[in-house]
Amino acid sequence: MKTVLLAVALGFALLATAVLVIQRLYHRGLEAAKLARAQGTFRGRREWLEARFHTLSAQSGKPRGLRWVDCDFDDDVVFAREPVSGEIHAFVGVSIRFEAIEGGDMEDVEAVGNLRAATSVFCFDGANWRTEGRAIFNLSPKQAVLHFDLLPAPVEHTAHGQS
Repeated sequence: MKTVLLAVALGFALLATAVLVIQRLYHRGLEAAKLARAQGTFRGRREWLEARFHTLSAQSGKPRGLRWVDCDFDDDVVFAREPVSGEIHAFVGVSIRFEAIEGGDMEDVEAVGNLRAATSVFCFDGANWRTEGRAIFNLSPKQAVLHFDLLPAPVEHTAHGQS
């Protein structure tokens, strides 16, 4: 009798383990599909997203005393996922040119016209990409992923316009 109960318990344990493994594989498959969809959607909306980033950044009033003149986006994109929420982010390097606002504190600063390196941030909500015009200055896209403890996506770089 003990042998039968032990065999049944072992069978249930193996079945439970198999179910967990299957669930984990299924979840990974869903996450991979979500990432692929996000990357494809980003490529299709990239020009619009970059323009939106520039518009929102320029309207932000940051940095104080400077006007956003131009943004030159790098080709590469670094995708990453937030460990808790699973939200997907895209990070793109950008060179930004400012000019001083007339009468402002920065008007006499010689370095105002120098190009500034930054990383632009985009977020995927599961259906659409959005940007709040957030620029992370002095960090490359890879450094931003590390700095914010995000999980790099399996496909880290996607060149602009490539499939």
